[in-house]
Amino acid sequence: MAADTTRSFIPLSIAVLTVSDTRRPEDDRSGDTLVQRLTEAGHGLAARAIVPDEVAAIRGQVEAWVRDPAIDAVITTGGTGFTGRDVTPEALEPLFEKRMDGFSAVFHRISYDKIGTSTLQSRATAGVMGATYVFVLPGSPGACKDAWDGILRQQLDYRHRPCNFVEIMPRLDEHLRRGASVTA
Repeated sequence: MAADTTRSFIPLSIAVLTVSDTRRPEDDRSGDTLVQRLTEAGHGLAARAIVPDEVAAIRGQVEAWVRDPAIDAVITTGGTGFTGRDVTPEALEPLFEKRMDGFSAVFHRISYDKIGTSTLQSRATAGVMGATYVFVLPGSPGACKDAWDGILRQQLDYRHRPCNFVEIMPRLDEHLRRGASVTA
């Protein structure tokens, strides 16, 4: 699918969260990969942080960013495996107002072409929280490249046809507004 050149690019404000007990800013290759790709695409880096593999830390940071009206999307990297410390899906999926099941399916399809059945070791997921997109990626730079290059680059570009995430952003909170008007 090609970009519709009659439409103007709309830059988004994207926060990047690395979930790791061991990564520091100087060796966060996955976070660096995401920041490089999103800024090269024309988007802005709204915020960046590293938190340990702990449910409260992950939720706290993502919820703070979701409450910030200046942040359009959050991308996390790390904590999607099967070990005891891998808790990013458990931390965030219960907070999704809408799950994006297709994200995981497409991510695994792309990943399978590169790493075969090893893609089964990832629990990549995505959803919407408070009218903000949240994408939960594995902690490897390769997985971050695959997710950005194969899914996010197109879906976070307003010019992508036939449809994209950007064009529906103004309506992501309809259910919240509708609920408020029903109870008012």
